[in-house]
Amino acid sequence: MSDQSRPYRTAAVIPAAGRGVRLGPGAPKALRALSGTPMLIHAVRAMAASRSVSLVVVVAPPDGAPEVKNLLDEHALPERTDYVVVPGGDTRQESVGLGLDALPEDVSVVLVHDAARPLVPVDTVDAVIEAVRDGAPAVVPALPLADTVKEVEPGAAGEPEPVLGTPVRSRLRAVQTPQGFDRDTLVRAHATVALDGEGATDDAGMVEQLGAPVVVVPGHEEAFKVTRPLDLVLAEAVLARRRANDGF
Repeated sequence: MSDQSRPYRTAAVIPAAGRGVRLGPGAPKALRALSGTPMLIHAVRAMAASRSVSLVVVVAPPDGAPEVKNLLDEHALPERTDYVVVPGGDTRQESVGLGLDALPEDVSVVLVHDAARPLVPVDTVDAVIEAVRDGAPAVVPALPLADTVKEVEPGAAGEPEPVLGTPVRSRLRAVQTPQGFDRDTLVRAHATVALDGEGATDDAGMVEQLGAPVVVVPGHEEAFKVTRPLDLVLAEAVLARRRANDGF
């Protein structure tokens, strides 16, 4: 089958095996409630909102796959999308790799999305998919930085840190998810790139280490990552606005 006639079935992998210690003790971050619904469910719905996404693979904590499967079964999700839950690994890279292993062979475009970004708009999801379908091996949504950034020499906690330089802010972007990939490229990255120390911190960074091109599309301010208690407050406010304005 030629590239022109190849089906472009799209699947999303959501690694949700982390504990989210910065939100404090309790349930894993992905299972924390947001307006009465676990963040993971919001994230799954955000991926399924795209008509291009026909499968969502949720990578659960290693011992929590049955619980996550029951959670998905308890909430209303779009019927046109299939859902699979697989147990994850000890690291994010392992978990994403296990999610990739669960994909059917006819999936050619893969999204990797943080469960802690529950409010990404569907237009952002679709923009990432479209860019991959147009030929980009890897695509990330991102926003320009509002703050000046300093590179420093890390020191002890609470101690002054020497500044090494000031990157040009106009060339910097804050990266979000979902990140989109040609499946073969992402599988190759996970098979060949070993992360250690301060290596790549996302899947697109792994593709960069292959030497493959990565492109940026506009992100969205509502695709922020919920990592601290204040982020939960902001997320609740966004959902309240959506309900008031859009009947969400």
